[in-house]
Amino acid sequence: MSSGYLWIKAFHIVFVASWFAGLFYLPRIFVNLADVGTDSHAERERLLLMARRLYRFASLLMVPALALGLVLWLGYGVGRGPGSGWMHAKLVLVVGALGYHHACRRLLGGFEQLRNRRGSRWFRMFNEVTVLLFAATVVLVVVKPF
Repeated sequence: MSSGYLWIKAFHIVFVASWFAGLFYLPRIFVNLADVGTDSHAERERLLLMARRLYRFASLLMVPALALGLVLWLGYGVGRGPGSGWMHAKLVLVVGALGYHHACRRLLGGFEQLRNRRGSRWFRMFNEVTVLLFAATVVLVVVKPF
């Protein structure tokens, strides 16, 4: 393996983990937003500011994660050829992560426009989706079960 491949792989892992860190924490802010009383304007605005910044930061981390993944897949042939069923499953999970990322933006917009109707319990459950996506992706990449 070339050193270029290893550098790209290392940075892909760093950016994916960083992107997911944002996706792990953003719904935790939503939990707190869902619990904020209507009379706590300053707390609500502080949490919204945190959520906006975190969403923007996670979005910036997502771009190189996806770009480096494409370089590994298309440029170095990772996950292509016989026995690459795991890559197809991983790509489905990547699409799921992108959908989750987009759903976070929509939920944030609901909070910004005072349209959220979900409770903190729902957001706690929503938060677990990223754990499952991340764990399943890591297992597929490391174990390559099919």
